Amino acid sequence: MPPQPYKIYEVCSNGPASAGISCAPRPSAEAVPPGPAMAPYSLPKEDVKWPPTLQLPVVTGPPAPDPRHLAPPPGVPAGFRELLPSMEPGPLAASLPPASEQLLPDLLISPHMLPLTDLEIKFQYRGRPPQAVIISNPHGCRLFYSQLEATQEQVELFGPVSLEQVRFPSPEDIPSDKQRFYTNQLLDVLDRGLILQLQGQDLYAIRLCQCKVFWSGPCASAHGLRPNPIQREVKTKLFSLEHFLNELILFQKGQTNTPPPFEIFFCFGEEWPDPKPREKKLITVQVVPVAARMLLEMFSGELSWSADSIRLQISNPDLKDRMVEQFKELHHIWQSQQRLQPVAQAPPVAGLGAGQGPWPMHPVGMQ
Repeated sequence: MPPQPYKIYEVCSNGPASAGISCAPRPSAEAVPPGPAMAPYSLPKEDVKWPPTLQLPVVTGPPAPDPRHLAPPPGVPAGFRELLPSMEPGPLAASLPPASEQLLPDLLISPHMLPLTDLEIKFQYRGRPPQAVIISNPHGCRLFYSQLEATQEQVELFGPVSLEQVRFPSPEDIPSDKQRFYTNQLLDVLDRGLILQLQGQDLYAIRLCQCKVFWSGPCASAHGLRPNPIQREVKTKLFSLEHFLNELILFQKGQTNTPPPFEIFFCFGEEWPDPKPREKKLITVQVVPVAARMLLEMFSGELSWSADSIRLQISNPDLKDRMVEQFKELHHIWQSQQRLQPVAQAPPVAGLGAGQGPWPMHPVGMQ
C-alpha cells in the first residue's frame, strides 16, 4: 500500500532515466487531511428488530415435507386419512372440483373438528317417549339416580368428580302404577351409577351400582342373542373409534355388506339381549358416539344439516315466478291487515236494493 493513500500516484516504468519521468507523488485536487483513526464498527449485541414490512424470510431448515407423509395430528384416530379421496398427481385445479361442487365436508379435511368427546344419551322407560341429552366431557359421565352428590372424598363410592353427572329422569309420569313401582325398585339401587369413561378414542363402562346392567354394542357382537352382563367394578370396553374407522373403510371399498355399528344399548335390571323386545324393558339407555354417527352419515348420503352437503335443485326465477312472488307478498300483507283491523262494511251503492251488492250472485240451480 502506498505510504500516503489519499494522494494520487503515477506509475513509473523501469526504463532509462532519459525518459525524464519521475516517480514523485502528485498531490490530488482535493487533498483530504488525515483525521483521527476510527474504531472498527461492531454489530450490536441485541438483534436488530426490523419493522413488520421489512422482515425478510429466513429459511431455518430443509423444505417442509409432503403433508401426505406426515402422521395424523394428535387426537385424530388412526386410519382416518384413508377415508380421504385419493388425489391423482397433477395440478390442484385439475384434481379438485369447483368450490360450489365440492361434496367433501370440512370435517374430513379438518378431522380435529370432529366432536370426539360428544356422547348422545337417550333414556327410555317402557311405553314412554325417550329423553335425550348430549354431553361433551373429555373424561366421560356417570349415569345415576340419587340425591347424593359425588365429592372428592367419596371417589371410591361414586367415581371421579371430573365426570359429567347425568341423572336418570323421574318416573313419576309413568301412568301404570305397577310399572312405576318396579321402575322405582330399580332406580333405588342406582345410587352409585354406571360410569361411561372416555380413554383415548375408546369408550369403557364401569358398573358401580347394585342394579345389574346388561348391554349390546359393537364390542359385544360375539355374544349374539345371549344375555351380556357388565361385571361390577370391571372395566368393559364398549366402543373403539379406530376399529369403527377400519370397518367403515372396508364398507366403502365394498368388502363388507353392512356398515359398522356404533350404537350401544343398556338394559337395567333385566337380561339383554334376549327374545323379549327392547321396547318391553322397564329401563333402557342408548348411547351414541356422535363422531361415529356423523362419519357414517357422510358416506351414506344422510349427513346432518350442519355438514352443508344438501344441494337443493331450484331453477332461477323467471318473470312469471317473480309475479307469483309479488302476489304472495301482497296476500301476506292483506292477511296481516285483516288480523289487525275488523272488516269494514261496504258503503251502499245507489240504485241497488237492500241485500244486493255491486256483483249480484244469481242462485243458479238453487231452490
